[in-house]
Amino acid sequence: MTTTIKKYALILLISALSACKVSKDIQTPQAALPSAFSNAAAADTSSIADIPWKSFFTDAILQNLIDSAIAKNYDMQVAIKNIEESQLLVKQVKWNNVPEVGLNVTASSDRASNNSLTGLSLKAYNIGTNHIEDYSANVSISWEADIWGKIRNQSKSALAAYLQTTEARKAVQTNIVAGVSQGYYNLLMLNAQLAIAQKNVMLNDSTLRIIKLQYDAGQVTSLAVEQAQAQQLAAAELVPQFEQNIALQEDALRVLTGELPAKIALSTTLNEVPVSENLSAGIPSALLNRRPDVKSKELALTIANANVGINKAEMYPALRITASGGLNSFMASNWFNIPASLFGIVSGSVLQPLIQHKQLKTQYETAKIEREKTVIQFRQSVLTAVGEVSDALVKIDKLKAQQVIAANRVTTLQQATSNASLLFKNGMANYLEVITAQGNVLQSELDLAAIKRSELSATSELYIALGGGWK
Repeated sequence: MTTTIKKYALILLISALSACKVSKDIQTPQAALPSAFSNAAAADTSSIADIPWKSFFTDAILQNLIDSAIAKNYDMQVAIKNIEESQLLVKQVKWNNVPEVGLNVTASSDRASNNSLTGLSLKAYNIGTNHIEDYSANVSISWEADIWGKIRNQSKSALAAYLQTTEARKAVQTNIVAGVSQGYYNLLMLNAQLAIAQKNVMLNDSTLRIIKLQYDAGQVTSLAVEQAQAQQLAAAELVPQFEQNIALQEDALRVLTGELPAKIALSTTLNEVPVSENLSAGIPSALLNRRPDVKSKELALTIANANVGINKAEMYPALRITASGGLNSFMASNWFNIPASLFGIVSGSVLQPLIQHKQLKTQYETAKIEREKTVIQFRQSVLTAVGEVSDALVKIDKLKAQQVIAANRVTTLQQATSNASLLFKNGMANYLEVITAQGNVLQSELDLAAIKRSELSATSELYIALGGGWK
């Protein structure tokens, strides 16, 4: 009865000690967040980040490119493999609380020397032989009590690492959506600029022909012809430049989508893509759950807390209980003679590090410093996220104003070019006015296309900065 009481007392003691925490976790710090984003149009709790990317990017060609990238991009495939690897580690850590069980079957034969201690002993006891055999079959069980929470912390760390890989996959998809959408908008801009350059070349050709006719009639000098040719060549030079950039952008998009370089058939133009007007940013606190990179830093704090606990537990005594039982015999014929061949052993041990204490203490202090660094990195990720949203909102706001001014400038210069050409044909304006007007309208139209691309890219940047793109 006394033995039974002792056993129950030992179990209760282990259970009580298992509830102890040798280290105190640092809670996720309250990040300093503004009540609303600066430059936001209005305070609205809804956010465009809650919209699935297919509802935000409605262009069919763009959707196909993003779909292909999510399925075939190699960074995404690596991220998925990382998730699979972490799943295996989480499953493995769950078995740390389960006792280690091993099966051992041995058979040995030993002929002792007549002059050895064993041989002399056998002779003294009149055994009659110095040939010794030993046959054993046993099952061993070993279990370490999780007194200080080391195994629990290992499980917490593994689970947080797994969740980090899922956040990493979301971050990869977010970056893919951003990269493909911005590359697509850049491709639309380059095609628009190519069309502008080609149109301007044709306009310059028409002007050059008129100036040549005037030169033949003796109305202008060769300088007029040369300046008109230079203007025409300047516009013509842009054509192969834009064609090159288009080919490079197409190849970059194809590689991003996990495909071999090839042309991309476009079904729309830059001017046909609408710029979203209602771009609600929501409230800043929502970033903590929407942004995969911020969530990953938060999970990193969980891992850092667990590592502190694990290193602290290494400094305390470890209680290990082992047991083994089976069959043992000195003769093969009696090996499975039950119950005579049965045996059992139960033992317990407590290991307290002594000489390694300083090393373990250093590892523990290092883990605490790493945890403090993780807190700083979390705060930095939140600050970066808020800054990126603010930057995107500023871009959208100011680009809208630039677009209005640039569009008015283009309209004005197009009218000026038309008037200059008409006056030139009627001899009421000189060739320099025509050339200047054509050069101005070319640059203004190229600038307007660039601003439209920047507007579309800025809306994409805002969507990604708010944590959209992975749903």
